[in-house]
Amino acid sequence: MKKSEYNSYDNLPLFLNAELVAKVLGVSPSSGYELMHEPGFPVLKIGRRMVVPKEKFIQWVEEHTARGDRA
Repeated sequence: MKKSEYNSYDNLPLFLNAELVAKVLGVSPSSGYELMHEPGFPVLKIGRRMVVPKEKFIQWVEEHTARGDRA
């Protein structure tokens, strides 16, 4: 796993593209792109462009973070 270039959500722009999603999560750019095509991932489509609102991304990460009560 790659190391994330970000240590705080505060440093993120209001909208993230696939490349930035990948950098934040510490995965490859192709994995970031694939994630943005997954059902339930909070993508905003503007024409052919896909972006993720920062607040929705943070919420998605929190909802999908493994906790003691989930596998």
